[in-house]
Amino acid sequence: MSNSSTDNDLYAVADFCLIPMGTGNSSVAEYIAECHTILEKSGLTFKGPWSQVSKAIHDCHSAVHALGAPRIATDIRIGTRTDRDVTPGHGNDHKVRRVEGILAKKAQARLP
Repeated sequence: MSNSSTDNDLYAVADFCLIPMGTGNSSVAEYIAECHTILEKSGLTFKGPWSQVSKAIHDCHSAVHALGAPRIATDIRIGTRTDRDVTPGHGNDHKVRRVEGILAKKAQARLP
């Protein structure tokens, strides 16, 4: 069973925390918004091929530096697995859909 993309790239789930430093401003909202835009443009959702995941994190660093942050500290946690197929449509997708369904019900319950 293969869980890699066509270029033998491991499929990865990544959690990262990017912290701009040395900006002279305690607010990081502008930097986070820029990073969010880059992640949306990458097309990645909860997981993707390792090379695309690491490129998206790289692109966030580049964009935040371009906005004027002279230093960035990033903590990254990446998980991979080879014991089951985790490419789109397989693996934990049903778990993600279940959580999305719960969130949608909660949002509906809050509507007047």
